[in-house]
Amino acid sequence: MSEITPFVIEVSDADLEDLGKRLALTRWPDKETPDDWSQGIPLAYMKEIHDYWINGYNWRTMESRLNQWPGFKTVLDGLGIHFLHIRSRHEDALPLILTHGWPGSIVEFHKVIEPLTDPEAHGGPASDAFHLVCPTLPGFGFSDKPTAPGWNIDRIATAWNDLMVRLGYKRYVAQGGDWGSMVTSTIGTQNLGNCIGLHMNMPMARRDPDTMGELSELEQEAMAAMRFYQDQDSGYSKQQSTRPQTLGYGLADSPAGQAAWILEKFYQWMDCNGHPENVLTRDELLDNVMMYWLPNAGASSARIYWESFGNINLDPVALPAGCSIFPKEIFKISERWAQKRFPNLIHFNVLSKGGHFAAFEQPELFVEEIRTCFRGLRI
Repeated sequence: MSEITPFVIEVSDADLEDLGKRLALTRWPDKETPDDWSQGIPLAYMKEIHDYWINGYNWRTMESRLNQWPGFKTVLDGLGIHFLHIRSRHEDALPLILTHGWPGSIVEFHKVIEPLTDPEAHGGPASDAFHLVCPTLPGFGFSDKPTAPGWNIDRIATAWNDLMVRLGYKRYVAQGGDWGSMVTSTIGTQNLGNCIGLHMNMPMARRDPDTMGELSELEQEAMAAMRFYQDQDSGYSKQQSTRPQTLGYGLADSPAGQAAWILEKFYQWMDCNGHPENVLTRDELLDNVMMYWLPNAGASSARIYWESFGNINLDPVALPAGCSIFPKEIFKISERWAQKRFPNLIHFNVLSKGGHFAAFEQPELFVEEIRTCFRGLRI
């Protein structure tokens, strides 16, 4: 069994100085022609981000915040994986593994860690406590980067189960959004005997052909969102699923380019009423960007699309499963579509606000959804 070793995030001053030099040498494109975001992130906003990044932003604040929680690395299936492991003070707490996606990171969870592990201090009873594990996907953040093909969603799901067992959790629940949703549902399809329940905030299921003649309002919204994604919003995924290496040269060399590549998706996928900073602070947005820039993870994180984008497993999941549908989610499903894939559906709720980055955008709603979903699975 591989050793679990403490890991503290310690970015060198030299790396931060290099970032400053690269930002100072940014060469800008010309301004977009329309007065909106339809061609991508506007030049004026990127210049605001750029100026703040140089003159106002301090990475050390987020570094210290992440390091307040116990961090570790361990080798899973030959690859070093970084994870946070926060045990509740309640010994009988339910173990929960939270998985992020792209272009997110464990930064997304910084507002929900305390409410999940210490519910009594955040409006909940002790019986809602979780022991929390937040791993970083292979090739993302401070996890190691695969050096050969093969790290697809199936392999990650198996590794996550191994991680939970290695930590002593022979009975646990799993949650995820974006690629984390795919990993979580795959933990369910694999059903290796340790996970007892799932929750997803971007659950994926096939559209039920029997419903196409009488679509509900939610189903009509889901169909429209899918069309918009295919027609207007999926260029990034086509590039990352076919030529991530070519894209990687620009993302590795230009911090402004890396930031623009990520921030445009935050604008598009959050419930932010036309501007990302209506929901997240500029610091929070840059904290997440830095989880890609500092470890030079632009190309390595994009490869998850190359590995898995065309091979999403939508097989039925027998485990108890919960779904939370936020209104600005990229892909949405209805309860009757969900039941086709998740026959043991223990929780389904349509929220009135929030988007793709649920834990980041609406932490209180996110926490309540998880508490409610898993309450019935506790011994």
